[in-house]
Amino acid sequence: MSVRGLARRVVLAFALGGCARGDRAEATSAAPVAVGAPAPTYAATSVAGAPVALADLRGRVVLLNIWATWCKPCRQEMPALDTLQRRHEAAGLTVVGVSIDEPGERDRIAPFAQELGASYALWHDPDDRVSSTFLAIGVPASYLIDRDGTLRWRHVGPVTADDPALTAALREALGTTGGATSDTAAIGAARAPAPAGGGTTP
Repeated sequence: MSVRGLARRVVLAFALGGCARGDRAEATSAAPVAVGAPAPTYAATSVAGAPVALADLRGRVVLLNIWATWCKPCRQEMPALDTLQRRHEAAGLTVVGVSIDEPGERDRIAPFAQELGASYALWHDPDDRVSSTFLAIGVPASYLIDRDGTLRWRHVGPVTADDPALTAALREALGTTGGATSDTAAIGAARAPAPAGGGTTP
């Protein structure tokens, strides 16, 4: 990555309320990651070391959240993610937090997250393949995937439990009521107004 490219990524991530990691290559993907398109194929390991994959969760609605222990906004959003898991789990939602912390940090990921109120599934991707797969420009970054594997919402920056755009996308994906999909990660777009492996069961 060029110095200019790295600088753009860092500035953009901070502008969107997230953190950028400078030692990773710029996100690249064979296909666009767009709302309304199939979500990318992705696999990792749980914090316990077991293989896990989005394909294992087909039939459930998945809120995939990319985070790291060194990211302050990631820590701040964990209670909201846990609220969403508890609020919608019975309707079919699974929240998955994918940590991009270094390999040596794996043993502290679960205790760290649980101390902040996270009882949802935790995966580990020390090579940060998830960011290149989902074209994430920083963390936290979140992606809502419906039961058929279609991306319904994406967002860079901390999640709030009552975000109107996420609420509408969740309702549509879960089939609880009508709603609209939203892509809040698109640069220049207006922001909306204001269990597989590794997690513990609420």
